[in-house]
Amino acid sequence: MSITVKDVQHVAKLARLQLSPEEEATFTEQMNAILQYAEKLNELDTENVEPTTHVLQVSNVMRDDVVKESLTQEEALLNAPEHEEGHFKVPAVLE
Repeated sequence: MSITVKDVQHVAKLARLQLSPEEEATFTEQMNAILQYAEKLNELDTENVEPTTHVLQVSNVMRDDVVKESLTQEEALLNAPEHEEGHFKVPAVLE
């Protein structure tokens, strides 16, 4: 697989970037170099390598859930710029 200038132009358009022809050529070369490196990694024998999700052996690092006293509804709404009938009032986002 290789990246073409047309691919770079497409990504630039999606990212709303204006690239000069020189930048397009530079990015095309750089992206192709990245892909070539990834292809080189595909040559490694990983047959006996166990899949991992983390480089270190990590067991549950989260604390246990502990029930604590929480804010009352009035306390939660205390600093709200606007509230109505016990709820936060925010500007409408849908018409």
